[in-house]
Amino acid sequence: MKIISTNKPEVSANRNTKRGTAGSQLARPSVVLSDGLSPTAENFMDAAQSAASKKAYASDMRQFAANGIVVPATVVQVINYLAQFAGKLTVATLERRLISLHKAHLQNSFECPTIHITVKRTMQGIRRTFGTKQKQARPMVKDDLLEAMVMIDRQKPVKAARDRALLLVGFASAMRRSELVAVMVEHVTYLPSGIEIFLPHSKTDQERQGRTVFVPYANGDRCPVRALTQWLTIAEIKEGYVFRAVTRHDRIARHGLSAQSVALVVKSSVARVGGDAEKVSGHSLRAGYCTQAAMTGLQPWQIREQTGHKSDVTLAKYIRQVARRKIPSLL
Repeated sequence: MKIISTNKPEVSANRNTKRGTAGSQLARPSVVLSDGLSPTAENFMDAAQSAASKKAYASDMRQFAANGIVVPATVVQVINYLAQFAGKLTVATLERRLISLHKAHLQNSFECPTIHITVKRTMQGIRRTFGTKQKQARPMVKDDLLEAMVMIDRQKPVKAARDRALLLVGFASAMRRSELVAVMVEHVTYLPSGIEIFLPHSKTDQERQGRTVFVPYANGDRCPVRALTQWLTIAEIKEGYVFRAVTRHDRIARHGLSAQSVALVVKSSVARVGGDAEKVSGHSLRAGYCTQAAMTGLQPWQIREQTGHKSDVTLAKYIRQVARRKIPSLL
């Protein structure tokens, strides 16, 4: 695990580091254990964090560097950065960047300015000023999905088969985008009543316990199992990634789709029938399943069994939304 820092001050063993002032460097080096570690040990330490998290943290640190903030940063620098981008970036983005900066200080054995009381008060003021509501993609419930499927055959045959399977399986399985594009042929088991898809790992399963998602047969052209079988047959895919890129010449690539590609497929399918593509995203399929399940009357534990949510907290926003629409008029 290679640790890099910039402008790291030399501090003697007897030096007392000033703390509690907004302008201090807040630097307090401690013992760094990276020296002398075996490559195997470093690999295990590196595996503690997902590739997506590493990418996000690296991006955040590049943004700090572009604005003149390096490790170790001062409290004043952090507060000024927050003030500069408040209202331009969402509260959630600012909070994530503070976490990235905090981790960078910990990795380099510096005391972190993000935990200073003045930084916390600044963030509190930003939340109160701009609010914390996040932009949410509109869920694609069953009727929305079936409407989007009507015009899907306007594309070339191979791409149409791929998109149909992607949308139907994505909705019926309620998988995250990252889970959906990671499905391999070897993960799919065919049963008389549908298919089981094994997910070796996911966003909330970093220790790779794995879980299995069941997708039942449905009627006619809306059946995700038949759509998946048709896609694999047309594409002649017998191993490797299930969902793959299709070129403009309707040829199939060997590599799998990216998570962003799912969003593009959803947006284009909605735009094709005259809908607002800006209101949907790749998450709309998963959100649509949760909303439709709540509308149908499934219990939270049943929905979690399909989605893999660890608690009802995240599901509550879908369930409460459906419950609100059932409130009768008192007039």
